[in-house]
Amino acid sequence: MIAKLRSLVLLLLLAALLGAGWLYHFANRELALPDAPFQFNLKPGSTMKMVARQLTQAQLLAEPWSFIALARVLGKSGQIKAGEYEISQNPTPLSLLSLFAKGQQAEQVPVQFIEGQTFADMRKILNDHPALKHDSKDLSEIEILRAMGSSDNKAEGLFFPDKYLVIPGSSDLKLLQRAYKAMQEHLARTWETRDPSLPYSEPYQALIMASIVEKETGQPSERPLIASVFINRLKKRMLLQTDPTVIYGMGDRYNGNIRKTDLQRDTPYNTYTRAGMPPTPIAMPGLASIKAALNPATSNALYFVAKGDGSHEFSGNLVDHNRAVNKYQR
Repeated sequence: MIAKLRSLVLLLLLAALLGAGWLYHFANRELALPDAPFQFNLKPGSTMKMVARQLTQAQLLAEPWSFIALARVLGKSGQIKAGEYEISQNPTPLSLLSLFAKGQQAEQVPVQFIEGQTFADMRKILNDHPALKHDSKDLSEIEILRAMGSSDNKAEGLFFPDKYLVIPGSSDLKLLQRAYKAMQEHLARTWETRDPSLPYSEPYQALIMASIVEKETGQPSERPLIASVFINRLKKRMLLQTDPTVIYGMGDRYNGNIRKTDLQRDTPYNTYTRAGMPPTPIAMPGLASIKAALNPATSNALYFVAKGDGSHEFSGNLVDHNRAVNKYQR
């Protein structure tokens, strides 16, 4: 019995020594950077498991569990600090843990995409930004989408408007990837909470509606009511008749004014001549407009007219709408 106990102890000691040796080897082994410099965004609230999986997905680690084990042994699991990191030389797992614990973040500059801007506006912001590497400048819209992993043929509305912090010299394609991923995540998450009675067959249709709401809304509080007007019109098979879609379809012909002839000239985006929604979004909608498109207010409103102060008068029939038009615009 004593001999068996001694053998078991020896086996445990041997296993511990082998494990320590393996962990020491892993901790000090040089990792090959997938890109140089390698930029890594560590989000607030990230756990060590999340960080290790991110590093594995970025192909810096072969698997996450060794990194997690090393962090636990060294007591660094709860010491990681969020931020944007830039690594220019091949690190070791040990140096990575030290970097994340110290919070040695790279210098960052903001890039702002505003709700309601178009993809063309976004590209101009990227091309004019002095801190970015302009990898997308000579790419076509289709080529940019394929770089995002998207099979879509139109980029409008697929990138989330927000303020992004970037490291000087980083690729604008990486920033576009972040904005594209953010929009996919926001849309998917909000789609799960949608009103089941809505006339959408897929999230992309909600994105189109959200872009219209974004362009029509002057007062943030009115977004759900604006959305309800267009939803009500769709359900009644009425034309949407929204000027921002017409303006988008005019393209470079738009000079700040929209005339009667413009409303009558047919384009895929003219909701005065074509039923239903336009074929694509007409701008980058923000999260509030996406939420409004997927959970509009409950109302019988079918019309609205601008009151001149940024707000609107809503009506449930044409007679009341004409009265509101005479009151506020004539």
